Formats: sequence, structure tokens, C-alpha cells
Amino acid sequence: MKSEVTRQTVDLSGYPDLIVIYLGMKVNALTGLKTLIGFGPKIARSAEEQPDGLLLHESIIYSLFPPHVGMRQYWRDFDSLEKWTRSEPHRIWWQQFLKNTGGTGFWHEAYFARGGMEAIYIEMDLKVGLTAFAPVVPARGAMFSARRRMEMNGEEASVAPLSEIELYGSVESKGQTRR
Repeated sequence: MKSEVTRQTVDLSGYPDLIVIYLGMKVNALTGLKTLIGFGPKIARSAEEQPDGLLLHESIIYSLFPPHVGMRQYWRDFDSLEKWTRSEPHRIWWQQFLKNTGGTGFWHEAYFARGGMEAIYIEMDLKVGLTAFAPVVPARGAMFSARRRMEMNGEEASVAPLSEIELYGSVESKGQTRR
């Protein structure tokens, strides 16, 4: 019996360094609604500008209560993603968010075609993604930046929006804190 189902797949050979990244923002407090609503148009505009390396941007609703929305993005390679995250307007958003989350929690999980994954969770009181089953550790020292979490060689595309010292007042190295 012949199947009427159409089956397709994709040829990713032209995208050897592809990165798929899921991001989410969850409202943790009433003030978080304002933060969440304010970010929507900013993110949409930045994706419409088609930064170099962004192949596709899709919006996602994870839950209505509590409000938890996000996006899935496909990037050509890590260097273009890192360059964009450290340039305007993203750099400013990230600096402001790390100083005041505005009643929200944020997370991202990145999956690399060449293997490996990395993730960050900020003020997330809900087990989401990898945190639902893997041990959660502080994002300090070797776990501070995506490049370090992936143990990638090479120099960072540019200076991080906030250094570990600026954020915490110290740097953690192999379990020891330096000020």
C-alpha cells in the first residue's frame, strides 16, 4: 500500500557551523509584564534588520500563565552570533537586564551543529529545558561566557557587555574568588 504522507528533510551541508538557539523570558513579578511587553517590539525590530549571520528568527509562546515567551533563532556560526550579542542594541539591553531584570527571568540554550551545547539561566524560578534534568551550577569563572562554556578557542569577537568583575565584583577561577 502506497503512503500518502510526504516525507522531507533538509540538506544542512551548506551550514556546517549552524547554531540553533532557543531563548525565553518569563514574568516573575507583576512589574515583569511591562518589561516583557517592552522587549517584544525591540526584538522584532532587531530581527527585521537581519543582522549578519541570522538565518531565521521565530517567536514562541511557552505559556500564558505565567507569561513566558521567547524565540528560536538559527545563526550561520558562533562568530556572527557573538558579534551581534556584543554590538548595539543587544549589548545595551544585556547590560541593563543584568543590572535589573525588571521582574522577569531569562534563559537561552544554544545547540551547535558541530557538537555541544551551552546555556544560561537568569532569575529563572521554573525548571526549563536542560535545568529540568541536569545539575545547575553558577555561571562564574569558566562558565561565565558562552565561548568559555563551549571551551572554544579563539578570541572573543569584542569585549563582553559586562565583565565578571563588573557584574559580581570578583572573578571566580577554579573555585577561588579574586577581587
